[in-house]
Amino acid sequence: MLLECRGISVIYSKKICALANVSLNVQTKEIVAFIGANGAGKSTFLRTISGILKVAKGEILFEGKPIQHSPAYKIAALGIAHVPEGRRVFSRLTVLENLEMGSYMNGKEIARKLEKVYALFPLLKERTSQMAGTLSGGEQQMLAIARALMSEPKLLMLDEPSMGLAPILVEKIFSAIQEINAQGTTILMVEQNAHQALQFAHRAYVLETGSVVLEGTGSDLLHNAQVREAYLGAA
Repeated sequence: MLLECRGISVIYSKKICALANVSLNVQTKEIVAFIGANGAGKSTFLRTISGILKVAKGEILFEGKPIQHSPAYKIAALGIAHVPEGRRVFSRLTVLENLEMGSYMNGKEIARKLEKVYALFPLLKERTSQMAGTLSGGEQQMLAIARALMSEPKLLMLDEPSMGLAPILVEKIFSAIQEINAQGTTILMVEQNAHQALQFAHRAYVLETGSVVLEGTGSDLLHNAQVREAYLGAA
């Protein structure tokens, strides 16, 4: 088991329960999707795993070792890379400088890692000297994912990778996610585009108001009547 979350609860400062007893597991080389409406707690869950938010109750195990009290930089050093919602590239740095920042905690063989991400996102190789802030939304998403891959993570966590992108770019991003997984990287993905996420995911969880209400294979949930009505716009 690569990642195991046992009964995770997160409480915000005003005693608002953002996550309530959430349990999840991710096997090595899986794509696992987390779907749900806005405000369900999906992004909170990823931020909790990466150490940005603190656990009020429960346990997070990565490769069998508890990490719920570790600082974010130590969790990143273990091999967990988090691509946040909204991309958050360094807009005043070039594409190349952004990628080099991604390799900060694992600075060996940068040239080899660059060639690997350029093979995945050829457009970035053409834009190495361009300021990241001048890229389109889709190009920035590619850069954000590529920057995370520069650390050669064991677990890549993606928060809303298709948000705000045109359909053709959504296809490109999901195709890249599938290729990243095929190369051996485990992926935990939060995504509002339930149809796309469930098509690609090996397994998935449905989150509502901070709690897991359904889980199963991507295919099973794609054809689940409750999921289809609530998230796919079909009865």
